[in-house]
Amino acid sequence: MKKSTEADLAMSKAAVKISGDLLSNPLCEQDQPFLDSMNALDTAMKRMDAFNQEKVNQIQKTVIDPLKKYSSVFPSLNMAVKRREQALQDYKRLQSKVEKYEEKEKTGPIMVKLHQAREELKPVREDFEAKNKQLLDEMPKFYNSRIDYFQPSFEALIRAQVVYFTEMHKIFTELNDQIDQSALTDEQRKQENEAKLNELRSLSIVADD
Repeated sequence: MKKSTEADLAMSKAAVKISGDLLSNPLCEQDQPFLDSMNALDTAMKRMDAFNQEKVNQIQKTVIDPLKKYSSVFPSLNMAVKRREQALQDYKRLQSKVEKYEEKEKTGPIMVKLHQAREELKPVREDFEAKNKQLLDEMPKFYNSRIDYFQPSFEALIRAQVVYFTEMHKIFTELNDQIDQSALTDEQRKQENEAKLNELRSLSIVADD
């Protein structure tokens, strides 16, 4: 999403630059209607850029920053899973040791070693069970909390997009009304452009195709 907002911002900045370059074109000094159109375009592009910047700032605060904070939880969560896995391996190792002594002939030395192995196993088993219970209790809560956590971000994102595109529609509708005073249809505009192009082609300084 960050790359998308950066691309949007770069696009609006480029549009402002293009409108500024057009406005500084010498043709503007010779043609008042063209100058008026370029002024309208430049104003519209600057307004678009301002709203785009506001949208990007809003998305940064309400979506991207919360997402970063949410992601920061994962290293701790992964560490808890690794600790539980290590406790399980220790538990299995000592449990196997106890079972090995239980299978042997019950001599005095073996009974002593069995007792020691069981005593060694007890705290390890309790540690594993505690870590396992913690994950079983907290993982579902963490998983289910994602909706409540991101719901405000999604709502803010939708509002930001609605405001932005509503303003864009308003800006470009006004721009169209300012520039397109003749209210030509697409076909009429195509014919007009073709006629102007034919005039250019008729000039002696323009080489034949």
